[in-house]
Amino acid sequence: MTTYNWELIERLLHEVQNGADHNFTPRPYAEDHAAAKSAQGEAPGDLDKLKALACDYEKLLLDRGFIEPRPQDEGGTGENFRLTLRGSSLLSLLDSGIPGNDHPIKVLNDQQDALDPATFDELAAKPQIAHGCV
Repeated sequence: MTTYNWELIERLLHEVQNGADHNFTPRPYAEDHAAAKSAQGEAPGDLDKLKALACDYEKLLLDRGFIEPRPQDEGGTGENFRLTLRGSSLLSLLDSGIPGNDHPIKVLNDQQDALDPATFDELAAKPQIAHGCV
């Protein structure tokens, strides 16, 4: 089974969502993520590994259709992205701003590879995932 750092992926997707007019830089986002974890009293782990993982996730999210290059008329710089419908669905499932919303992550973790496009699309099509009724 493939496991993912969902909090880091959520952070990257939020950066994509808010990324008009500035370049997407996964390594500094990983640093910010680690600093936030530390501020919450959690051990963020090896920073260099987290930065490398953020870069790997950028490629994975792009290759698997969760993000795409942002068009110039939407603030695209050639170095930034926008969420696709699939990426928006993933961000909705991961959104830590929703209290008690850990069920979708449990469902994602139960998959062989939750970010496989076919697997994810099948999961995202089930409205009960967000409500904890799978």
